[in-house]
Amino acid sequence: MSDVSHRHALPWPWNDYVGYCAFVSRPPKSASPHPDPADSVPLPPGSPRRPAAVLVAAALLALESLAVLAVAVWYIVELLRVTPVSMGGAIFMIVLLFGAAIGLGAVAINLYRGYRWTRAAAFVWQLLMLAIAVPILLAGRPLPGLTLLLPAFVVAVLLFTPKVVAFTLRSRGGTPVL
Repeated sequence: MSDVSHRHALPWPWNDYVGYCAFVSRPPKSASPHPDPADSVPLPPGSPRRPAAVLVAAALLALESLAVLAVAVWYIVELLRVTPVSMGGAIFMIVLLFGAAIGLGAVAINLYRGYRWTRAAAFVWQLLMLAIAVPILLAGRPLPGLTLLLPAFVVAVLLFTPKVVAFTLRSRGGTPVL
């Protein structure tokens, strides 16, 4: 079936979608076989290739990942001391905590590399941290609340700074990365 006859065989909204998918799936004309993940927007001479905001956000995400990993280990130690009400629920919580720690670590590493998808994943995590931190603050526990709130707020703001957005979008003529 030719491209023209295939287009007319689909209902109207699908014509645009099929054309869009064909356009997006084409490789860029000037794509190198090995795109440099550190390729970023032009910065003033003498500046590092990665903006400082990317380094700070990736470092805070890595620290959050280590904190979730520490909570997972603490949870296992507590399970050895006390019998849980539901063993299935306890195992699920352990898997969930380790999965969150690994996933957040992957987001931190790939944000440092400049992948665009990491901004969404990091922002969703920061929203979850804000949703946990606010009730803790309102319950009269300022130290744990601020410990969760401040890094989440800083990372959420840094993710939308122009240099971080430009770094993750590869707008300097390089090949966009994911």
